[in-house]
Amino acid sequence: MTALPQKIYPVVDSATWVDRLGGAGARFIQLRLKDMEEDALRAEIRQGHAYAKQHGVCLVLNDYWQIALDEGIDYIHLGQEDLDTADLAAIRKGGIRLGISTHCHEELDRALSCNPDYVALGPIWETKLKKMAFGPQGPLKLTEWRKLIGNLPLVAIGGITLERAWACIEAGADSVSAVSAFIRQPDPEGQVKAWLAAVEG
Repeated sequence: MTALPQKIYPVVDSATWVDRLGGAGARFIQLRLKDMEEDALRAEIRQGHAYAKQHGVCLVLNDYWQIALDEGIDYIHLGQEDLDTADLAAIRKGGIRLGISTHCHEELDRALSCNPDYVALGPIWETKLKKMAFGPQGPLKLTEWRKLIGNLPLVAIGGITLERAWACIEAGADSVSAVSAFIRQPDPEGQVKAWLAAVEG
């Protein structure tokens, strides 16, 4: 099983962030775009991909698997609901790596049946970014998932801060993901460097 590119995994909402955080040293970034017209969406993804290539970033596109195939994106990340409509055979044939969100044992079983390249577990702590059907899982659930999935890469997400990042790595996560802790901070580039120092020590 291929290791993840880095122990930090920022999730961003525009191509500009791929440029900024990639320039600061992030090498594994998810581009999550919502509510955009098709032409604008594709243009934003292409720009994000260009920035990713410029900085040596492994780019992950959230949801839009068909565009990921068209544009040659490195990874696609799918939620459980996305699995209902995604063409997993086409994704595999296109050589794109696959990450899948999980929140409970049933979802983990479903994700594993898709032979993903990583699974994400969340929310580890409470998050206010979006309404979640599942409550905080806590770091101990990461340890449980680690035992269940063996060597498959594991991503922790949800309510993770700089101060909490190392606890997730210790509990079994291969990478820690966050949105607000990177792009909603006064010094996002500084956050990238601080997180890298925290989890790679």
